[in-house]
Amino acid sequence: MDTFRELIEPHRDELRLHCYRILGSLADAEDVLQETMVAAWQGLDGFAGRSTLRTWLYRIATNRCLNALRAGRRRPAEPLPPFDPPEPSRRGEVTWLEPYPDGPEASYEAKETVELAFVAALQRLPPRQAAILVLRDVLGFSTAEVAEMLDTSATAVKGALQRARATVRQRPAVTAEPPALARRFAEAFTAGDVDGLVSLLTDDAWLNMPPAPHEYHGRAAIAEFFTVFFDWCGARRFRLVPTCANAQPAFGCYLAQPGEPVAYPAGLLVLSPRDERLGAVTWFLHEGLLARFGLPSEVS
Repeated sequence: MDTFRELIEPHRDELRLHCYRILGSLADAEDVLQETMVAAWQGLDGFAGRSTLRTWLYRIATNRCLNALRAGRRRPAEPLPPFDPPEPSRRGEVTWLEPYPDGPEASYEAKETVELAFVAALQRLPPRQAAILVLRDVLGFSTAEVAEMLDTSATAVKGALQRARATVRQRPAVTAEPPALARRFAEAFTAGDVDGLVSLLTDDAWLNMPPAPHEYHGRAAIAEFFTVFFDWCGARRFRLVPTCANAQPAFGCYLAQPGEPVAYPAGLLVLSPRDERLGAVTWFLHEGLLARFGLPSEVS
């Protein structure tokens, strides 16, 4: 067992990130990672060394992810808002999306392949296309290696990769200074300053709130949502604690009731800078999320 740990541990974090990219959910990625470790332990004697250990582990992890998706994705229950929100621009389908805490594993690949927009785009692909795109373009495995991992032909891999690339186009480069944008966002948000928030957005910005399906597109729609929301908040006050998620600026969000000195968790806000503004704000409403980011259970 000790020898097994010594072999496997150097790959654990990058395998977790790999599972997260394909599944979009950190909780599901953790579960599949554990299945991968068990399968690797049970199959270690049969590892013939025809490939590297890392390639062998990625084969197990990828196929476990695909098995999990074939078995049916766990969709979180839609939360009921405590106020009457405006009609959304659309109802999103990727309600299982979760943020990923920044860590050493993120240094294995380019920042753009960890960002929320890329992970969300992968969720909209057929699972095998998503897996092939990640294995080839993110991790750099050869066409032959990917074909062997997925028990398919090189021709099939090339075709799936071409279709996936056409769907997941490269995002615009970030030209803003994320710390400055994040600071201005925090000031406007905690002050309930709708005009200040909207001034930071691109014209085509999105506001998303997984696991709620409500999505708001454009400055006017987002302004309408925040106007209604801050009116509902009344004398309640927000406090934001800075962190990072998916290689992007983020805040642990806490809400204090009127007159109360202690604020309690109200989700995680992840900002997506683009074109010197914010191209998206994703407000994750999952319970228990802040603990995964090492954030406190309350702030005062």
